[in-house]
Amino acid sequence: MGTNVVLEQITIQMKTSVNTDSVEVTVVIPCLNEEETIGRCIEKALRAFDRLNISGEVVVADNGSKDRSLDIAQNKGARVIHQPLKGYGNALRAGIEAAEGDFIIMGDADDSYDFSDIGKFVEKYRKGYELVMGCRLPCGGGTIMPGAMPWMHRWLGNPVLSKIGRLFFKSKITDFHCGLRGLTKHAYKKMRLNTTGMEFASEMVIKSTLGSTQMTEVPITLFKDGRSGPPHLRSWRDGWRHLRFMLLYCPRWLFLYPSLFLIFFGLTAISLTLPGPLTIKGINFSTNTMMIGALATILGVQILSFAISSRLFAYNEGFLSRDSKLVRLLRNFKLEIGLAIGILLTILGLGAVVFILFYWKQLNFGDLPRELVLRIIIPGVTAIVTGVQIVFSSFFISFLNLERRR
Repeated sequence: MGTNVVLEQITIQMKTSVNTDSVEVTVVIPCLNEEETIGRCIEKALRAFDRLNISGEVVVADNGSKDRSLDIAQNKGARVIHQPLKGYGNALRAGIEAAEGDFIIMGDADDSYDFSDIGKFVEKYRKGYELVMGCRLPCGGGTIMPGAMPWMHRWLGNPVLSKIGRLFFKSKITDFHCGLRGLTKHAYKKMRLNTTGMEFASEMVIKSTLGSTQMTEVPITLFKDGRSGPPHLRSWRDGWRHLRFMLLYCPRWLFLYPSLFLIFFGLTAISLTLPGPLTIKGINFSTNTMMIGALATILGVQILSFAISSRLFAYNEGFLSRDSKLVRLLRNFKLEIGLAIGILLTILGLGAVVFILFYWKQLNFGDLPRELVLRIIIPGVTAIVTGVQIVFSSFFISFLNLERRR
């Protein structure tokens, strides 16, 4: 029985596939139980091919449908690819890798995007653009039909996440999460996309921006989807996944900038209160302020070491290009320099502790002046802790810098 199924699938592939020499455009549609709308999406794409005289094909990347979606897709003339691994990113990756066209246009199977508009994307592709994004948002010339997008997504989720993306990555894309977009096979291979879920959309734009991919946008219209059931998107879960990915992919906002602020604040607090109590507009700052400064400095150094390590890890995993200035700087990092700085700070801190011990001995181990001792011990302990952190962080950074086969 298994042999019959395989032969049937091979027969379907032969009937629905297109001559690889003639395919210019492939429309990839991820699908999970979309029997109500998948047929209309395929029909619109095929009619657009005929009207625009485009040599193209439609690939449906099925992600485990249990309804009639596959039968409908095959009967409408699409080529079906099966992706057993769950996730929006997994489904799209399977469809893109199976595509025979050089230019791939992807869009959802819920009929919220009009595949008749693919001519706009193909026109930009023929002008040399490698990634062509659709824009649903009115601020980018797009149109959102009544009932097509929930209020929270329209006015909060999509605009805010897109603005964060533009801020973090200096991208010019207005609508980061538009599901209708096109890219070349060459650009896709260059991106080395890794995510498996909804954040696949963000990763594509971010890597295109960082990789200096030729990008542009075209305004599109978002229609109310044709489903009778709820959408696959989960607002808070998927929104958080997009935000989390952008934060992890841009460590300077999550780690670097906060760590530098903490170190600056901490060292400033210690320096100003080291000579003695400081009074500003009737407010006294003394050893308690110094302890807060010490805590901020230690936390800042710890977060900074994590920022550096995460940046190198992102480079090693292919998230960042070799052209990154910070990566180039870190790749030239010398273990000996980090060790020297860490050991020097540790020695200075131990020197402060030893000084207090000798001073205590001179007092016959009696009571020590609290203010004087704290003004020496707090900076000393801070230097010891940060010094040890730098030593071990230097070893870890050196480990991440080891050359490895790619």
